[in-house]
Amino acid sequence: MTPDDVRAVALALPEVTEGDHHGKRAFRLGTRILATQWTDAQLNVMLDESEARAAEGGPCALLWWGKRLSGVRVDLAAATPGLVTELLEDAWSRCAPARLVRERGTPPTTEA
Repeated sequence: MTPDDVRAVALALPEVTEGDHHGKRAFRLGTRILATQWTDAQLNVMLDESEARAAEGGPCALLWWGKRLSGVRVDLAAATPGLVTELLEDAWSRCAPARLVRERGTPPTTEA
């Protein structure tokens, strides 16, 4: 997947915006970061611990912020569009207010 492919998937999610995060492209829902495009080949997706551990393997490596597991680092050259879409949707569902979840018909997830 290319950065433009990632951008299209992320911005197709309700109320997601694109902006800067420490000089990198970031996708947010309100003030919450869903993902950062760290390089053209790497996407960091913010997930809770159970989602991150479930996604680990293949193109996904665990992403640590200090001692805290904060999501997965995705190798875009090895990732399928379906995987990236699923991860971004999981991150969106985790951050979305109940109103948006209901409108989209996505079952809510709980944050650890």
